[in-house]
Amino acid sequence: MPKAKRLITAEDLLKFKWVRSVALSPDESKIAFTLEWIDGNRQKYWSNLWVVPASGGMPRRFTTGKVKDHQPAWSPDGKFIAFLSNRNEEEGIYIIPADGGEARKLVSMDGIFSSLSWSPDGKKLLCAFRKNDSSPVGGDGKPDKKASPVFRHITRLFYKLDGEGFLPKDGFHAWTFEMASGKGKQLTFGRFEELTPVFSPDGRWICFASNRQPDPDRESLRIDLWVVPSSGGRMRKIPTPPGPVWMLSWSPDGKKIAYIGHANPDDAWGEENDHIWVARVDGKGVAKDLTPDFDRPCNDSTISDMQEGHGVPAPAWSADGRRLYFMASDSGSTSLYTVPSTGGKVARILTRPGHLQRFSAAKSARTAALVFSDFSIPTEVFTLKLSGQTAQPKQITHFSKEFLDGILLSRPEPADFKSFDGSPVGAWIMKPTNFKSGHKYPAIVQVHGGPAVQYGVSFFHEFQLLAARGYVIFFSNPRGSQGYGKAFAGAIVADWGNLDYKDVMAGTDELVKRPFVDSKRVGVTGGSYGGFMTNWIVGHTDRYKAAITGRSVVNQYSMSGSSDIGHEVYREMKTHIWDDPDKLMRLSPISYVKNVKTPLLILHNEFDLRCPIGQGEELYLALKMLKKKVEFVRFPEEPHGLSRHGRPDRRLARLAWMLKWFDRYLKGR
Repeated sequence: MPKAKRLITAEDLLKFKWVRSVALSPDESKIAFTLEWIDGNRQKYWSNLWVVPASGGMPRRFTTGKVKDHQPAWSPDGKFIAFLSNRNEEEGIYIIPADGGEARKLVSMDGIFSSLSWSPDGKKLLCAFRKNDSSPVGGDGKPDKKASPVFRHITRLFYKLDGEGFLPKDGFHAWTFEMASGKGKQLTFGRFEELTPVFSPDGRWICFASNRQPDPDRESLRIDLWVVPSSGGRMRKIPTPPGPVWMLSWSPDGKKIAYIGHANPDDAWGEENDHIWVARVDGKGVAKDLTPDFDRPCNDSTISDMQEGHGVPAPAWSADGRRLYFMASDSGSTSLYTVPSTGGKVARILTRPGHLQRFSAAKSARTAALVFSDFSIPTEVFTLKLSGQTAQPKQITHFSKEFLDGILLSRPEPADFKSFDGSPVGAWIMKPTNFKSGHKYPAIVQVHGGPAVQYGVSFFHEFQLLAARGYVIFFSNPRGSQGYGKAFAGAIVADWGNLDYKDVMAGTDELVKRPFVDSKRVGVTGGSYGGFMTNWIVGHTDRYKAAITGRSVVNQYSMSGSSDIGHEVYREMKTHIWDDPDKLMRLSPISYVKNVKTPLLILHNEFDLRCPIGQGEELYLALKMLKKKVEFVRFPEEPHGLSRHGRPDRRLARLAWMLKWFDRYLKGR
């Protein structure tokens, strides 16, 4: 007799395992990947290196212990795997035989490594490295990494970053390290940064992306494509249109470089679609946009609380150089696409709806290894045949299967609707997990952050938890979201709280038409920009019974002077605080606090540099002075992304407060 399934709990968060980075071996027979897990005793995340046959079979754990292994990279002959790890309190590059064994430290330095790859002959490893500032000297005369500096001397516009804190004086530069000895050589120097370096197929050159404007912080999207001899020397710029250049990939013949980017250096926060471009290495001609008519972003715009950032891999070339494979987001899914390397028709080859978070292809490009998620799978390793035709992926790992087989989940259903002006809006509805026909349930409207991202077909623990507690969950992609075209994403630029607000209201109208929804018990919540929308909503309507705002934007004026990207606010708002302060205040929820009647819970993180804690403080103080129903929960030490990757016990506390608030006001408990 099958065992009865149970409802999901908040504490189940501690049992999930997430596949993160993935790398396909050169002969396409094996897949290396990292698996992340939570240590509930120490309240930390660890990740280890695993390998699994690409045809399927039992995954093998290659590294153990409470470490953070990531970014595996196969040697060209397939005999070794290089990876990054934070062992011994310093980030370093490690090498392990492809048959297993002990990992060998190649090098470690006080800083951050990224973009790890091998030279074509397998004798060197290439990466970008950013060194930390020197630590203050402690009482014993030795550097003390935990000690605070006496002062910080700031001269840059962009000097802090959420999740990292104050940035070191030096930026990322290209380095190579000899496989045999670990001896390193820095190839690029100076005050500019060099990102995502990649070897040419013959090993003679390295290309990288770099913003070398007189003031890169002020013109942050003017990034160019450069090449430098792999032994070091004079660098040369390859002409590309003004705009960002991301994630580089050499053609098999070494004559071209593909990259992700666009040609609008004044873009707002994601209005412009990233496209796939190709530039000639000899510098002749102009870079070509291969996807000019593809009105979708060539990146991962889908969000959930199960992912780690939005690390988009570079486009992958076919073995004959005739095609490119890349990720793109469309209408709630992130999938794998292909386009001829000379331009032409874009084709989606991963047809299964879901959330593709990473992919890896070998030189032969017959198969891709995927990190994939959908409504019922957090993240697992899949494979996909790269024939240029549509194909179904094959699931290779099943880390969550045994755990989730014992849990009853709610399956989101499409709930697309037309807004007040007839514009189509993508949406989903989740019934309570133990749904019974004939009952009326309280409902919660979820508004995503961004705004230029999308909700979609991805596993969401928070949504499942709320559904298990008897709530109907409604989530949609109102105007401002990515995945529905440039015009749709750009419809709210410098106009937050207009069309997006009307779309959320129209979605709520559709929600309460459902016979199982109690229209008098509807709540609303969101984080970041979704928090802005929650604040805006309760300042403009009292139709919701309760609201929870998280890590939110409250005051556009003060936000532009305190956020880590405050100097970029003008791109989205199309004005500076000194040019039109009235406009910024009109677009600020703080201006409408007198209208608030909805009980509001404010959740904010004290180390949030994106939407600083002062935003939550301003809102709480104003509502408290006005004698509104408001409570404030602060999470110490947490940056902006608490709900996705914060300390586990604080993630659980956040979920507990959400349940407590909605239970109180939507269920009367």
